[in-house]
Amino acid sequence: MLEIWLGIKSAFWLIVTLDADLIEIACRSLVVTLSAVAIAAAIALPLGAWLAIGRYRFRRLVIAVLNALMGLPPVVVGLVVYLMLSRSGPFGVMGLLFTPWAMIIAQVIILTPLIASIAHQSIRDLWAEYHDLLISLNTSRSQRIKTLLWDSRRALLTAALAGFGRGIGEVGAIMIVGGNIDHATRVMTTAIALETSKGDFALAIGLGFVLIAMAFAVNITIHMLSGTEVRDRW
Repeated sequence: MLEIWLGIKSAFWLIVTLDADLIEIACRSLVVTLSAVAIAAAIALPLGAWLAIGRYRFRRLVIAVLNALMGLPPVVVGLVVYLMLSRSGPFGVMGLLFTPWAMIIAQVIILTPLIASIAHQSIRDLWAEYHDLLISLNTSRSQRIKTLLWDSRRALLTAALAGFGRGIGEVGAIMIVGGNIDHATRVMTTAIALETSKGDFALAIGLGFVLIAMAFAVNITIHMLSGTEVRDRW
């Protein structure tokens, strides 16, 4: 118990003094996850809208597969990306393995089905409301998608937030494709796992506090931007 208390005390000191290693790892985690969320959202949001308004064969099968991919094991994604980016893989010449780009690619694969599925659910409900109006205006498919994406932007921010929450806490795929290399690919989750195994609870607990604070900060920011709660006016 005393060891844990000393670790917490040391962790707070690292945060207060803005320890260089802690700040570096936290910033790298934020850059990797935000980049992955931005790329995944750019792919997933139009995909979700297209699935919501499209009428084609095997539509239900495609949606079922997308929903199933939400539970894709991250370690499997990491293994596939590792094989693709390794020297013997088809993209080995690009030299992306054990770099932040490899971690971003793995996270994009993990997050895209999650964001697309949530976006599809939200846009499908809005499409049922807008269907007759948009059809009567003789709008093109791209115009319908743009309209639905804009009018459901608050719900889509929630989808992006869900993607960030999963991405910032990812360990398995990141460890495989990033290698947890100090000053290169070490992020908060992999650093916490490493420092805990070494018995260095101060840095591990400090990173844990930063991770929780970061998650709260992003949640509050998205909440404010989405305007889901409006103050009463008297």
